[in-house]
Amino acid sequence: LEKLLRPDDVIWVHDYHLMPLAKTLRDRGRRNRIGFFLHIPCPPPEILAALPNHERLVPALCQYDLVGFQTEIDANNFSRYLADEVGLKRVGADGFVYDDRIVRVGVFPVGVETEAFSRLARRAVGSAFVSEVMASMVGRAMIIGVDRLDYSKGIPERMAAFERFLTGFPDWRGLVTYLQITPRSRTDIAEYAELGRSVGEAAGRINGRFGEASWTPLRYINKAHSRTALAGLYRSARVALVTPLRDGMNLVAKEYIAAQDPENPGVLVLSRFAGAARECGAAVLVNPYDPEGVAIAINRALSMPLEERRMRHVANFRVLVENDLKHWAERFLGLLEDGDPANDASLAAGAPAGGGHRPETSSKAAMPSAASR
Repeated sequence: LEKLLRPDDVIWVHDYHLMPLAKTLRDRGRRNRIGFFLHIPCPPPEILAALPNHERLVPALCQYDLVGFQTEIDANNFSRYLADEVGLKRVGADGFVYDDRIVRVGVFPVGVETEAFSRLARRAVGSAFVSEVMASMVGRAMIIGVDRLDYSKGIPERMAAFERFLTGFPDWRGLVTYLQITPRSRTDIAEYAELGRSVGEAAGRINGRFGEASWTPLRYINKAHSRTALAGLYRSARVALVTPLRDGMNLVAKEYIAAQDPENPGVLVLSRFAGAARECGAAVLVNPYDPEGVAIAINRALSMPLEERRMRHVANFRVLVENDLKHWAERFLGLLEDGDPANDASLAAGAPAGGGHRPETSSKAAMPSAASR
């Protein structure tokens, strides 16, 4: 990357895997505007400070000109960490002084290509694949879940909630089918392999307990599907279950909303612990750790009158249009490019005494020395 850079290039780095990149470039003398966006949640400062060698986060992230997060909570957690645990001084509404530079912290909830995905779903719903799937439902309402096989997605908890739904609302038996599409990931890691086994066993248990010769309550699929196929399935589903235990944003929730027919939209059941819940407040919000509550929400979503479904969809869709993928990128890059390194340096120079990082005699975790950085 260094060999390709020109002095006026702007660099946008994504996610924790590449967190040290800015420091590496700065150490090599690069002074380009560099931004970083974290797609996953940022834990509270107390948890960050409990990590061994957590101080290494600071020289890594404070070499960026702008650090972006999905939600206000994430940005506040990081800002509190810099202020309370590291002792950096604030400059303006969103800046912190680190040595001779300013790092800014912002909130940029990632969006989807709302209008484009909506058009794709309108076309895809009539495809041979989607038509075949819906024909196999024999007129039953479809609930859909789409997640990679990861512990953070809450798939075992979701299946437990669906089982509770079939137990608590027996009138729906034979009238609804839950399609869970879960491509396997990281199968070489023992914990993920065990997760796959436990989810498969849960699906088998539910089908064995409630299934009939003419009805399979839960279809559990480990095969990945194309974006077009998923768009058509989203549009056809009466309910989407997006119930991660914790998620930075979750774009499945947004794509499901974008895919809906505004005249007859489905209902999104969404974990309140997904970043998307901050924007998609008209979804049916649930606690994924509460199977009874999720079961009640599934029944509510399936039973929801058309007028209420339309009102919720309009509210959610409006947010997605206003903050789509293009707008997200423009906001981040606009703020990143708007900064002037010379101004940042002068602001840092004019910061109050102690405006740099906390001295090593502090009672809290000290910053590594320049040599160790």
